[in-house]
Amino acid sequence: MKTCIQIFVVLLFTLVQLPGLNAQEGVLFFQTNWGYTGSWDEFGEKAKASEYDGVEVWVPREKQSLELLQQSLKKHELEVIYMCGVDRSLPLEEGILKFKTDLLEAIALNPIAINCHTGSDFFSLDENKAFIELAQQLSAAHSIPIYHETHRGRFSYTLPKTVEMVEQIPSLPITLDVSHWMVVHESLLFSEQDRLNQVLKNTNHIHARVGFEQAPQVNDPQAPEWDRALQRHIDLWLNIIQQRLADKGFVTITTEFGPPTYMPTEPFTQKPLSDLWETNVFIMKALKNRLK
Repeated sequence: MKTCIQIFVVLLFTLVQLPGLNAQEGVLFFQTNWGYTGSWDEFGEKAKASEYDGVEVWVPREKQSLELLQQSLKKHELEVIYMCGVDRSLPLEEGILKFKTDLLEAIALNPIAINCHTGSDFFSLDENKAFIELAQQLSAAHSIPIYHETHRGRFSYTLPKTVEMVEQIPSLPITLDVSHWMVVHESLLFSEQDRLNQVLKNTNHIHARVGFEQAPQVNDPQAPEWDRALQRHIDLWLNIIQQRLADKGFVTITTEFGPPTYMPTEPFTQKPLSDLWETNVFIMKALKNRLK
């Protein structure tokens, strides 16, 4: 006879494997503070009210700001993913030391994960590998996942370069922001699914923003003219979600539309063409609707 624990494990496995049965279980949504101008407490309150599970932010450099952020996280019961980035203006060895210092500062705050802007598109393969290998050592030593975001200007600025790194480091943990590649390659990448699959299998975290062939961010993903791009991005995200629910039982997603001038604006007035917060919430809801 099966024990209660065995029965629970079987039921949990069934829920994870069948998207039609509570497929949102294990999918955690995070909100970015990029472009938000209010206090940490206001940000946390608004994120919680919008049904986010956590936030993704850069580690505040000022002690008081960090304390206020931590108070907000505790008060509003939010998880946190911290961001770190390689300073590309520094000589290589100095950049590695600075990256290590920044990672250790983030690790000390005990986030559920760290997301990195790693390396540079001007560094060699081996130079970029040095940053990734350092992050992997620290991740293993401190039991905190450290991911590397696909991003223009970094080692992962193109799909082929990222595949090349995955071949060099098969365990490379990736944050996929595929909107960057849509503009870099001037394509929604329908013809590159085989290469994409090599990256999707390594993706642990998603930055959910919709790009297109000419820019990394559409002006408003709710507009019907962007539906093809929106559905293409969601299809890729769902592919990742299905894989991670199957092998890990959870996946994290940060909605990451950005403010002006990353967000398109009207000429002369510079008025943004959509509401930043509402746009990010829309993306979360659109994904949740596809998960039902």
